[in-house]
Amino acid sequence: MYKVLCLFVPLVGILSFSLSGALQAADFTASFEWSKIKRCTSGFPGAVPNPIFTFTGIPSQTVKLKFKMQDLNAPGYNHGGGTIAWDGEDNLEAGSFTYMSPCPPGGRHTYKWTIKAIDSNGDVIATAYAKKQYP
Repeated sequence: MYKVLCLFVPLVGILSFSLSGALQAADFTASFEWSKIKRCTSGFPGAVPNPIFTFTGIPSQTVKLKFKMQDLNAPGYNHGGGTIAWDGEDNLEAGSFTYMSPCPPGGRHTYKWTIKAIDSNGDVIATAYAKKQYP
């Protein structure tokens, strides 16, 4: 019984540490507003300042946030994104980085931002997604 207990206690510690990290990562969410970007429906995007982002549940070990936007209706186009040093704030104002604007040709498209929380080792410790249509 003693040998089984000695093996069980460390295993419980490892599982609780892993689960707490998974729960923390699952709590990371993001939303955004397009802000004041110039309306574009020509299919020819231009460089614009990032949207205004709001976050919840960013892991405390985060030192950088990495952003990438994808047009879900035209996933092959690279809209880019940016990486910023995270200062502990739960929002990010426009102008922290530039990317290629949403610019669907003749209609509405749905765009998805992927935001990765990165720790001091360069590891991704959590990921959040936010979607919105444009225009």
